[in-house]
Amino acid sequence: MAEQNIFPYLQPTAATAAAELPVMREVAWDFDKDAPILRGGVPVMVEREQAVLVWAWNALHTERFRWACFSPAYGNETPALIGQTYQPETKRAEVQRYIEECLMACPYIKAVSGVTVETAGDMLLVTAGIVSVYGEIKMEVEQIVG
Repeated sequence: MAEQNIFPYLQPTAATAAAELPVMREVAWDFDKDAPILRGGVPVMVEREQAVLVWAWNALHTERFRWACFSPAYGNETPALIGQTYQPETKRAEVQRYIEECLMACPYIKAVSGVTVETAGDMLLVTAGIVSVYGEIKMEVEQIVG
C-alpha cells in the first residue's frame, strides 16, 4: 500500500525535492567579460557546481522585477538601494538580505552562509558561501549601490 500523508496539503520537504531534481545545466560563463562562453558559435554547457555558480552570478546581476521574461522570484533588489539615505549598517543589512533572498530562489541552493558586504565608495564587494545540493561553493560579486 502506498504511503499516505494525513496532511495532503503539505508539500514534500526540501530534502525530498532535492533528491528529485535533475542535474543542473547552464551555459558556461566568462565572469570577467560577463558574457557566455561560445565555441564555434555554440554555447559551452557546464553542470552541477559550476552551473549553480553561473546561475547565482546571473541572478545577482539581474535586477529583480525589471524584466518580464524572468519569474518575480528571480533577480537581485540591491539596485533599489541606489539613492536611499539609509545608514551604512542598515544598507549593509539590506544588501545581505537581498543577496540571500536572490540566491535562495534556486531549488539547487539549500543555504547561503557567511555573507559579507564591504564598501568602497559606490561599490560593494559581496562574498558569500553557497551550500548547494552538490556541495559548498564560494563566490565574490561586485555590486554598485549609491
